[in-house]
Amino acid sequence: MKRSIRWIFSLALVFAATMAYAAGYKGSHKAELWLTDPQSGILFKKQKETLRFRQQPATGETLRIYPNEQFQTMDGFGNCFTDGSATAFAKMSPAARHNLLKELFGTKGSDIGISYLRITLGASDLSAEPYTYDDVPTGEPDFDLRHFSIAPAQKELIPLLKEILTIQPTLKILASPWSAPTWMKTNNGFKGGSLKKDCFDVYARYFVAYIQAMKQEGIPIDAITIQNEPLHPGNVPSMLMLAEDQGLFIRDHLGPAFEKAGIHTRILLYDHNADKISYPISILKDPETAKYVDGSAFHLYGGRIEDLSEVHHLFPDKNLYFTEQWVGAPGNLPEDLAWHVRTLIIGASRNWCRNVLEWNMAADPNQDPHTVGGCDRCLGTITLDGDQVTRNPAYYILAHAAKFVRPGSVRIGSEMKGQCPNVAFKTPEGKFVLILQNDAKESKKCCLDFEGKILTLTLPAGAVGTIVW
Repeated sequence: MKRSIRWIFSLALVFAATMAYAAGYKGSHKAELWLTDPQSGILFKKQKETLRFRQQPATGETLRIYPNEQFQTMDGFGNCFTDGSATAFAKMSPAARHNLLKELFGTKGSDIGISYLRITLGASDLSAEPYTYDDVPTGEPDFDLRHFSIAPAQKELIPLLKEILTIQPTLKILASPWSAPTWMKTNNGFKGGSLKKDCFDVYARYFVAYIQAMKQEGIPIDAITIQNEPLHPGNVPSMLMLAEDQGLFIRDHLGPAFEKAGIHTRILLYDHNADKISYPISILKDPETAKYVDGSAFHLYGGRIEDLSEVHHLFPDKNLYFTEQWVGAPGNLPEDLAWHVRTLIIGASRNWCRNVLEWNMAADPNQDPHTVGGCDRCLGTITLDGDQVTRNPAYYILAHAAKFVRPGSVRIGSEMKGQCPNVAFKTPEGKFVLILQNDAKESKKCCLDFEGKILTLTLPAGAVGTIVW
């Protein structure tokens, strides 16, 4: 009799333990890991091992994720699509080009899901030669914009954008000019000079004409910046535009012109380095200008990414955007991956940016085309030699965010500890995404704490992982 009681009691304990384990397992969250580990040659690969958040003790450095702490909504991750990019794609065979565009802009399988592009309003230094959409052969003023035409974009750029939009119809497009038409400038040239005071009004109408012309082509322009790198007049093309002039241009000309034409394209300030946050701040202090402005755009060839948060804290109702950062040829995957993921994918997102854009999407093996005096070391996200494709560091940098952090995702809270920089998001479908980097020189065990459950993983030195659950 006593043996029977002991047997029944033991059976009950086993049953209780089994039920408790099953309850804990049922309450766990299944996760997948996409990994890039340059040292092992793993390049953005989904790992076979299934990970789970479980009721278990943490056995390493613990990073807590706070889904109820919500910050900015994300517009997307992507590239600047220059004339040079369009030329490189145009040289591909139609079938190879379409397959590559699906890989870049699609979201299935191993596609990387680019969701945001910045295009050039006229030429950039990665065009074969400088031009604008109102070049007058005689150099005479064209205040009625009789010579306005987007014909240069209709050769290669617009057909490619149309093809991309068939793959990714929700793609957001930002347009940035490198220079006003030369007849509007104080030096009548493509390099340097400033916008003439008597051309402020016609330049505003030039923006309106551009947005309307692109709309007729079926290409919606979601946002514009007023001038690429307005404090760097040494590029070809380029134009100096001081903060006082940009504010005046928006307040008295561009804002009213958009309003009159019924244009809802967002107006972004600055579009230059984080070391001069005083530029957008000085403009946003004027409420009559600020009412037309959606936010400020930044590069990081100077300054600190953390300084962008100061702009947010001063003007929390205005958005922040990260619109350009190059990778220099020939590229160094371990170094480029580490810096760009830590500083931009993680850093810009944690400092309130709604997007993160790498510089040129594509170039040929010689980093051509570019203008005379333009960038000859700007490595594309991909290198194209006919139908041959080389995927460069920016490809993997973008893939870890663009594929999973879809437009409409919201950044959520996550702890930053030790040498594991990270950023977390909640997607519109209710999934969670954590981009995690091992900044140490040795492999590192990380324990992620989500709603009291623990996921344990080990990242190799210098590796980047995206965890999705």
